[in-house]
Amino acid sequence: MFLIIIGILITIVASFINKDKEEFAKFIKITRIAGVIIVLLGISTSCIKQIDAGQIGVKSMFGKISNEVLTSGLSFVNPLVDVKTIDVKTLNYTMSGVHDEGDKEGDDAIRVLTADGLEVIIDLTVLYRVTASEAPRLIRETGLDFRDKIVRPLTRTKIRDNAVYFTAIDLYSLKRDLFQGRIFKSIDEDFKKRGLILEQLLVRNITLPANVKTSIEDKIKAEQDAQKMEFVLQKEKQEAERKRVEAQGIADYQKIISAGLGDKQLQYEQIQVMKGLVTSPNSKVIVLGGKGNTPVILDTKDK
Repeated sequence: MFLIIIGILITIVASFINKDKEEFAKFIKITRIAGVIIVLLGISTSCIKQIDAGQIGVKSMFGKISNEVLTSGLSFVNPLVDVKTIDVKTLNYTMSGVHDEGDKEGDDAIRVLTADGLEVIIDLTVLYRVTASEAPRLIRETGLDFRDKIVRPLTRTKIRDNAVYFTAIDLYSLKRDLFQGRIFKSIDEDFKKRGLILEQLLVRNITLPANVKTSIEDKIKAEQDAQKMEFVLQKEKQEAERKRVEAQGIADYQKIISAGLGDKQLQYEQIQVMKGLVTSPNSKVIVLGGKGNTPVILDTKDK
């Protein structure tokens, strides 16, 4: 459009140059040709629009938004039409309390009040994209700055609205996934009404008040100590049970041996012992006494 206007202005200026002077005649002709070429060039560039991959084009003519969507590639349009490009790939918006980590400078974390009246600070990332077929309506109703008009304020509001149903400890530990699922559902419903799709909601960090965090850490440490003590007691019980079984086995063994030993068994065992002594190099003479007498062993080993 800019080239068309420039070309028309050049042509108009050439028509006002004094044609009576011969030295300007050639200049006027060249100026008019240049103006026509610029107009044609402007028309050709205005008629051809290139839409990059991952983007769509929405046509606007004198402020009126067309419902037709231009897909990626080259498209021929009216030179008076203004084509607004919109990214339909996955976009992200981060709200963080860490400097230069979020989309806005400084502390942009979300501060919410929980069910127990405590202030919790939440860092969050929203993954979303524009619904291609709804892009004309999105521009017509919101404009191209839908991130600041829809994504940021709606997300922050829904998180505050849902945080009041949870305590600070619930958000930090057991019910964090439940909280994330609840705010995802409520945000997704409103996004769809505006022509956006919520792909994922990432709760990056939840910061509790210092006193609450200390209490949680002490509780976790106490639970870990209790579990450790339970393990030690269980191990001691197993060891005591092992010793009891071992002692019972020894007692049963002694009982069985005592019940099975008689005179003949003892005589047999005595003979086995004597046999060992006879074969021993340390003794040469064995004197056996009568019944019930202790045998006498004479050591005849040379000294």
